Amino acid sequence: MLELRTRVALGAVVLFAVTSVVASSFALAPPSGVPAEVKAALLWVVVFFAAVAGLSRVFVVEEETRTADALRLAVSPVGVFVGKLAFNAVLMWVLCLVTVPLYLLLLEAPVQNLSLFLTVVALGSSALACATTAVGAIVAKATTRGALFGVLSFPVALPPLLVAIHGTKAAWLSAGAWRVAMGDLQVLVGFVLVIVPASLLVFEHIWSE
Repeated sequence: MLELRTRVALGAVVLFAVTSVVASSFALAPPSGVPAEVKAALLWVVVFFAAVAGLSRVFVVEEETRTADALRLAVSPVGVFVGKLAFNAVLMWVLCLVTVPLYLLLLEAPVQNLSLFLTVVALGSSALACATTAVGAIVAKATTRGALFGVLSFPVALPPLLVAIHGTKAAWLSAGAWRVAMGDLQVLVGFVLVIVPASLLVFEHIWSE
């Protein structure tokens, strides 16, 4: 709730994403001749870096305001992590709700299968929210958490990022898009199912120290 009241994370991610999309549209909009594969990759790069810019603060607010001890007494570690994860997931969905339509409009991306594209966006943004929340919990107490978050987020978020790019390309270009992207969807679902329980196990030890 503190994050919602301050709106720091929401402002940071939306401002970064909208600025990146508008700036990209000046260089990549038709008739620039940029392939759709490159546009698909750029979309997820914008979403990823916007997530890094805003979601890294999810566990930092309590440490900076020295209210973390009160939160430890009031809520179980599982409750804290689930609440932070839910906030990051909603923030990612709001980010995609603003960024994706703007990106499609300005860069005229050729969406061949809209239902698959929306499924990839929903699963990909959820997977990135899980990855950034897990890394944010690990580095929350570090003095150089800003740099650590960027370094650790890259290897953790890279697999779902690459899969989301491939699924987006399938939704934009392939005739049998669902068949081509089915493996990507399974990987994204599997990533979420693995990283959330693993993060809960690690977070209980980190949060109690």
